[in-house]
Amino acid sequence: MIGVMGGTFDPIHIGHLRTALEIAESCGMEQVRFIPGSVPPHRPQPKANAEQRWEMVNLAIAGEPLFQADRRELERQGNSYTFDTLRSLRDDLGAEIPLAFVLGMDAFLAFRSWHRWQEIMQLAHLVVMSRPGYLPDLHDWYGELLAQTTCELRSTAARRVTFLSVTPLEISATKIREACKNNKSVRFLVPDDVYQYIERYRLYS
Repeated sequence: MIGVMGGTFDPIHIGHLRTALEIAESCGMEQVRFIPGSVPPHRPQPKANAEQRWEMVNLAIAGEPLFQADRRELERQGNSYTFDTLRSLRDDLGAEIPLAFVLGMDAFLAFRSWHRWQEIMQLAHLVVMSRPGYLPDLHDWYGELLAQTTCELRSTAARRVTFLSVTPLEISATKIREACKNNKSVRFLVPDDVYQYIERYRLYS
């Protein structure tokens, strides 16, 4: 099974990496793809440019064999829609390999407002990062798609939903950018190589 982590990664930080590792281990993933978005349709545009964010992702995941950077959204024109990304991955990987798109609870609660959301479910599973002890209403639209174990995700290519508790790390890219703007150190919030990159190019200052 291949996990898919999307986002602007502006910048990528320890929270992204720890979450990806925990989910990969819980689900038995062979790989997690980090896919930086180019033009996010539902949020403000990134502060760092595409190549800077791409370089920071590569610096952050270096040395972890489970992680791979994927630049397909940066090379595609227009809005970075999840449907287009997953369809492109399916074209590359075939119809049988299980794909799991990782998203946070807030994003999941708004999922049915996403571009072609029903078709996204035909392309991948949803792995939702939840706060410990919290689940939304299990009788909602996804009730029949709920996977009872992560083994179910590996036995089919798509269409299942699961919730996984992850270590709560109160780190956000917004807070990191704000700290940089105010000349505060962001060391230990991001990997050391990313910290040095931000310092070298005075990103977000």
